[in-house]
Amino acid sequence: MRKLIFLFTLLITGLNVYADEVSFTASAPDAVVSGEQFRLTYTINTQNVREFRAPAMKGFDVLMGPTRSSQSSTQIINGKMSSSSSITFTYILMAGQEGTYKISGASVVADGKAALSNSLTIKVLPPDKANGIDNGGNTSSSRTQSSSTGVSNAELFVLATASKTTVYEQEAFLVTYKVYTLTNLTQCGFAKAPDFKGFHSQEVDLPRNKTFSLEHYNGRNYKTVTLNQYVLFPQQSGTLEIPSAEFDAVVAKAVHSSDPFDAFFNGGSNYVEVKKKLVTPKLTINVNPLPAGKPASFTGAVGEFSISSSISTKELKTNDALTVKLVISGVGNMKLINTPEVGFPKDFEVYDPKVDNKFTLTKNGLSGNKVIEYLAIPRHPGDYTIPAVEFSYFDLKTKSYKTLKTEDYQIKVEKGAGNADQMIADFTNKEDLKVLGKDIRYIKTGDTVFKKKGDFFVGSLSYYLWYLIPFCLFIVFVIVYRKKAIENANVAKVRTKKANKVATKRMKLAGKLLAENKKGEFYDEVLKAMWGYISDKLNIPVSQLSKDNIEYELTKYGVNEELIKEFIDALNQCEFARYAPGDENAAMDKVYSSAVDVISKMENSIKH
Repeated sequence: MRKLIFLFTLLITGLNVYADEVSFTASAPDAVVSGEQFRLTYTINTQNVREFRAPAMKGFDVLMGPTRSSQSSTQIINGKMSSSSSITFTYILMAGQEGTYKISGASVVADGKAALSNSLTIKVLPPDKANGIDNGGNTSSSRTQSSSTGVSNAELFVLATASKTTVYEQEAFLVTYKVYTLTNLTQCGFAKAPDFKGFHSQEVDLPRNKTFSLEHYNGRNYKTVTLNQYVLFPQQSGTLEIPSAEFDAVVAKAVHSSDPFDAFFNGGSNYVEVKKKLVTPKLTINVNPLPAGKPASFTGAVGEFSISSSISTKELKTNDALTVKLVISGVGNMKLINTPEVGFPKDFEVYDPKVDNKFTLTKNGLSGNKVIEYLAIPRHPGDYTIPAVEFSYFDLKTKSYKTLKTEDYQIKVEKGAGNADQMIADFTNKEDLKVLGKDIRYIKTGDTVFKKKGDFFVGSLSYYLWYLIPFCLFIVFVIVYRKKAIENANVAKVRTKKANKVATKRMKLAGKLLAENKKGEFYDEVLKAMWGYISDKLNIPVSQLSKDNIEYELTKYGVNEELIKEFIDALNQCEFARYAPGDENAAMDKVYSSAVDVISKMENSIKH
């Protein structure tokens, strides 16, 4: 008895727990053929419904409706009970004359509240012609096609279309590959991907579950679906050609059979798979060069942009960090824009900028923001000016160059703790060191005493030794040079093999500095470990390394892009955490674990 009461209570509680928001949805095909019948449904997720009112359905004949049907279900998942119920109102409509028609939303009172459904836009296509004309201009009978085991070009083909055929350099345009079919198409994919030589390409993410829609083409109504889309940015002017792409398609084709068993069980037809290779037509794109008169600050930006800037502080002390942030917003070739330069004073130690791309792909190009952070450290006190940054781009709307300018900043630097002349490791900018005050040496003046060379030197032993000794030294030099060349090859291999051990020793020392909470020495040691490791691994001196050529060199060694980005992010994180405010211990722990993790991954990825 107790069990029955418990189950009854659980059922009542579960049925009343869920009180979902009322959802009232209208659905119908996006496109129909004139004279074709189709369903229009209105579904609401409750059964407490009254006063349903349908809108006017101009352009369509109502053959039946509305018919009302209800549905409810209850389920228990992990001991939790949920229930759902709905009512659906259905109309059977017939499409009238071709055109595009809008059906407004229906209204209903549900759970005592008024609700309005979404509106619908339906395109009515003209009916097929008596004899369909295929994309090659050949007539074909549907009876002949259905009886054949082959698939004709009229029944199935792929078209490549460009949103623009005349563009400027770096102007984005969309290329679409769409399949048209009258058959039961079960599979279609690239056999040979398009070659976008002369273009920078970005593929558009499309839904994996593709649904067909109707489209009227060359007198016939085809089921169509978009297979692939690309946004292209031409990298040169002139007439560029996008070659044909090839697709492999599979069609389930009905074949009539005289077998009585087939006639009884399968309606007299069997289905066979028919494979067909589809080739798209070529596309020709006319690319105009950018006009003359490019501003000095133009670095290739094409589209529509804006720029803003901010600074972390205007008053600081020597050896403190200063951050200038630039934000470039807009739509265009965002990924291909070169990073603007900030004219920091010469007394500032400048690090490579940190770039954060926050944009999405659209048919007009990349839309969003490019955030650039510049880190600099003043070494001497004084009043300084950070000049405004100029950014120029080619505006596609006005077809002219536009120059944007940020504000300049007046900086006051006071003398801080520490020696400004001390050498601080800079593992980001590998600039040549300048020896100040020593580039011009003093010339000694005064009386000069010249000594006359005696005749005894010519023909003497010393005279001959001056010839003999350089000759012997030359032979020794050649022998030693060859020996060193062989040894250097082995040293490079040994250095590469020991790279991980050297980095491990440095990271152990960094761990001790972390425990002793020595912030500056800790970050220096982590940077030395990372830069030293990659220098030994690639056999390139640290002074010749930069983030750009690290990315290039690691790619040559077969390291994937994600790991390269993770390594560079670890470098940036270490450099910025050194001067960033906040919880120092947490920041140091994070930098340490990131460096150990990325070095370990890199050791397993670099191929020699």
